[in-house]
Amino acid sequence: MYVVETFAQWAVAYRPQAITPEVAHHAKRAIIDWTAALYPGAVLAPATMFETALAEEMDHGKARLALGRTATTRAAAFINGSAAHTAEVDDIFRDGIYHPGAPTIAAALALAQTVGASGADLMRAVIVGYEISTRIGASMGREHYKYFHNTGTIGCFGAAAAAAELLKLDAHQFANALATVATFSAALQQAFRMDSHSKPLHAGRAAEAGVTAALGAQQGLQGSLDVLEGDAGYGKALRHGNTAPDWAAAVATLGRDFRINRMTFKNHACCGHSFAAIDGAQHLYKKLGVSPEQIKRIHLGAYRATLDVAGYDQPHTPAEARFSVKYCVATALTHGNVRLAAFEPDRIENSATRTLMAKIELTLDPELDAAFPKQRAARVTFETTDGRSETWLQPTRKGDPDAPLTDTDLEDKFLELVVPVLGDARSKALLAQLWALEQQVDLGTLCSR
Repeated sequence: MYVVETFAQWAVAYRPQAITPEVAHHAKRAIIDWTAALYPGAVLAPATMFETALAEEMDHGKARLALGRTATTRAAAFINGSAAHTAEVDDIFRDGIYHPGAPTIAAALALAQTVGASGADLMRAVIVGYEISTRIGASMGREHYKYFHNTGTIGCFGAAAAAAELLKLDAHQFANALATVATFSAALQQAFRMDSHSKPLHAGRAAEAGVTAALGAQQGLQGSLDVLEGDAGYGKALRHGNTAPDWAAAVATLGRDFRINRMTFKNHACCGHSFAAIDGAQHLYKKLGVSPEQIKRIHLGAYRATLDVAGYDQPHTPAEARFSVKYCVATALTHGNVRLAAFEPDRIENSATRTLMAKIELTLDPELDAAFPKQRAARVTFETTDGRSETWLQPTRKGDPDAPLTDTDLEDKFLELVVPVLGDARSKALLAQLWALEQQVDLGTLCSR
């Protein structure tokens, strides 16, 4: 049996089974976090650009954009998927170096609205999409992440699996949806190594690709079922010459160990590779009781991806600042947090933040790099003007599975991000709907003002 067939047979067999309370709760948390990320991104480029660019696909169809405008299924998946990845506040599957929510839930919600599925149907589709795609992502490993952006590549599988579940595809059709979407998979790291709109589009394109593959499979479209493990297949081709993934391990605990229970929910509005450094710097700052002026030097030891992805030295745009660990650490200390306001032009050019940035050194820590991606740590050293020096190893990030955001933390994050767009009353009503998602019959009301 091919890997895509194993995934498909599990999904179809899981369909009549009851969702356990634990898995259901974590699915709601994931959907709440995705919705929190959706709204700030919905009023920004590139989502706003494509709402105009895809005008022919607007104002008809049953799917909805974040602010309620109707759209075709694929356009809604693309635009909402892009929006949910724009503000850099969407969830992370740590072991897969992957943001599953943006592509998976965007595809699931757009198709659920189109086919008239219930909230319970949406939850099951999200669970299936997360379970399959996170396992593929973890199997592809950091070798894949060297050149590819996993949210755009691995996200295709999450979107396709969620869409296949909503369409109630049989095992053969489901496997062909996964096989087909594998060859749609594309997203390069180089696309966000300089200022651009490309990164969030990776999530949107993955959502659209997943819907497309599932709709085709429903009509009998056939894919290459050995596309993951074949000699010229996904596993070998997208790991730039390294050994093939252990696909047997990827499917070994299907249905027993649900990965949606182990998501990271962001506590900062920036690249997740900066989080441990931010958390560690905030800890030392508070412990030493210093002001920015009393800091002589900050040394950040980090794993390789922090340097490669979050290594902007002198950021001047919001996109650059979100991927500058030096800026994020400095603004966290000068302003107390790294929320959306941290990426306003005045904050990015703030003189106190810029002065502190000049005191920060960033280097590779081989020990921390060896532990990546299962551990995301940073080693932070402060030297003060009065001669003190102290080092702190930040072993994880607030929001990771071993230091999770509570439900209250998640609600606070949701309201902070959604209220500026929807207003207080509508935001609280939407949050209540999401916590009771299994009771929702009309999903069209989830994205309407």
